[in-house]
Amino acid sequence: MEEAKRILYGRRRGRKLRGGQRELLDDVVPGLDIALDDAPRPIAPDTLFPRPVREVWLEVGFGAGEHLLAQAAVNRDVGFIGCEPYVTGVVRMVRGLLDARLDNVRLWRDDARLLLDGLAEASLSRVFVLFPDPWPKTRHHKRRFVSRPVLERLAAVMRDGAELRIATDDGGYLVWILEHLQRSDAFLWTARTPSDWRSRPSDWPATRYELKALKEGRRCTYLRYRRVSREGQGA
Repeated sequence: MEEAKRILYGRRRGRKLRGGQRELLDDVVPGLDIALDDAPRPIAPDTLFPRPVREVWLEVGFGAGEHLLAQAAVNRDVGFIGCEPYVTGVVRMVRGLLDARLDNVRLWRDDARLLLDGLAEASLSRVFVLFPDPWPKTRHHKRRFVSRPVLERLAAVMRDGAELRIATDDGGYLVWILEHLQRSDAFLWTARTPSDWRSRPSDWPATRYELKALKEGRRCTYLRYRRVSREGQGA
């Protein structure tokens, strides 16, 4: 896709940070940030970590980091890139990293599309897009992260056989996601039975937002797509 413009919808800041949170933001977070402007393109994401990693997974919009932290803790040989512009969520997640002594997470605190444009092709083994903002008003649909250009770029940076996981509790956005992915010849929906999208797999930790949605009676859908082989794509 064409190089993304720096357009980021949604909030970056919430309540004023407390002293300890401010110290994390000033002293710890910068050491985890990906310096895209200073890195030679394209970026090989497995080189971003202080030690060798088996593969690299990306989460777009990690919120307060519940899912990202849980995945990083049980997959310590995997490198994780977390994209999240919301400062309070970033600080909470980083506190969790320090508490768990995890060194396999790096941060991107800007528009995720900019990062995707900088990554080397076929360099990601798994991508998570969990409960993205549905932007329900028709005039705001152009703000939705799931779009044809983004899926094209994801297809480029994901390895053959890599997995794309998307979750939503919004029926309208679910239809939108399915329409876009089913039109793509780069991704194959792996579901075989209704339980495959109605129930969250055991290796898919819950997020705070998801638990709130379920408590309020909203139905969540869990989609898993596989990046098809480039040799077989379009066949």
